[in-house]
Amino acid sequence: MALSAVKAKAAVNANINVTPMIDVMLVLLIIFMIVTPLITAGFQASIPRALNPENRQENPGEIRLGIDKDGKFWIDLPQADGQYSGMRFISDADLANQLTAIYAARTADKILYLKADANIKYERVQQAVALARKAGVRVISAISEQKKQLK
Repeated sequence: MALSAVKAKAAVNANINVTPMIDVMLVLLIIFMIVTPLITAGFQASIPRALNPENRQENPGEIRLGIDKDGKFWIDLPQADGQYSGMRFISDADLANQLTAIYAARTADKILYLKADANIKYERVQQAVALARKAGVRVISAISEQKKQLK
């Protein structure tokens, strides 16, 4: 009798309990279902538009960078008398060197005024911002057209 009681207690259940594994897999499935569309969607940006009631003129010594409809950079530098020479074309490599030279010598302000065509890819604006940041620009200000108000 004692022997049969030992056999009943010693019997080991060899079945695998998969319930915890299924729970973990379902949680991971839900996490990946939520995260995957966010990764593939990318960053969406829309440039803000606003009314500009004041028309501010440029001050002497401001550095203006323009990006035309073809994505080319144009820079307007002040001359020694403070007057601007007009926008002139500058290549990407020259732009980085020129901005580094300008902002390394500046002590008062490190502001760059950026004007870009409305129909260019936003990637080009991001490249200009990255070049300016590497050159030592602290503030980048966007130049916009004054929006017409209907009466």
